[in-house]
Amino acid sequence: MSAADTTTTAKVPPPRQAPPPAVRKAPRAKRTSSAAAAPWALLAPCLLILAVVLGYPLVRLVTLSFQKFGQSQLWGFQPAESVGFDNFSKVLGDSEFWAVVVRTILFAGGAVVFTMVIGMLIALLLQRVSGWVKTLINIVLVASWGMPIIVATTVFKWLFDSDYGVFNALLSKLPGVDMVGHNWFASGPQGLTVIMLLVVWGAVPFVVITLSAGLTQVPAELEEAARLDGAGSWGVFRYVTLPILKPIIVMLTTLSVIWDMGVFPQVFVMRGGHPEAEFQLLTTYSYDRAFVVNDYAQGSAIALLTVLLLLGVVAVYMRQMLKIGEVE
Repeated sequence: MSAADTTTTAKVPPPRQAPPPAVRKAPRAKRTSSAAAAPWALLAPCLLILAVVLGYPLVRLVTLSFQKFGQSQLWGFQPAESVGFDNFSKVLGDSEFWAVVVRTILFAGGAVVFTMVIGMLIALLLQRVSGWVKTLINIVLVASWGMPIIVATTVFKWLFDSDYGVFNALLSKLPGVDMVGHNWFASGPQGLTVIMLLVVWGAVPFVVITLSAGLTQVPAELEEAARLDGAGSWGVFRYVTLPILKPIIVMLTTLSVIWDMGVFPQVFVMRGGHPEAEFQLLTTYSYDRAFVVNDYAQGSAIALLTVLLLLGVVAVYMRQMLKIGEVE
């Protein structure tokens, strides 16, 4: 064995590599503040418009509700006087106001129930018809939805006219029914029922279109699995379709309550600009107090109470949506 074989080769260490240059990081505080400010900057124009369009009227409404403000104050003959909660005490102590509140709740509740039930039935039927029939029905729904309220109200006045109404003529053709000359507006309940049908007729298209869009998101596999497990049509709708549509139904129901609680032109135009006591809802009652009786302070107090009532509906809606979000 030679010396070369017995001598171990010395290991040369690898050359050191220079460390990569340090990357300067922007301060986290600056990045966080800029990221948080960007959404507010984008929302600023919308918030400004809302503050101008809604903020000032709402502040003025609240101010008037705590003052004595009539025609003398409107024309500047007398200064507005602060009366505290006197306007609210008079309104809340008036039995007529509570009758109007109950009438408004019943009217809005009936309109919402009919709107949601009819809208759901039509939306479900649209899933079972051919393409051209669905297109035709959607065109009719959009046309009826886009019809001005004044035009729709005039059509309904003609349909339910006591002398020339088509509805009375059709009912009179039934055996044992004589509705010729019947005046639907002789009593408050019958007249409000006609106005409710008008409101439902105008609200159903939006509900149908929205629910039809929601029904397209229901997985067909879940429906087929439910049928294989022995569920009928009602079972599939109750345990598969309805839970998936729940967020949309909650949203539509809340919007319908808000809209139907604020019905004004249908009642006002249907009664020729002078709704009788049996036809008064919260909106027309507030208008009557402000611009017919010329007590703008009491009208503002009634309007503010209506706003608070609707805020309660919005609070219930937000609570339901938060519960749905937690479940998902």
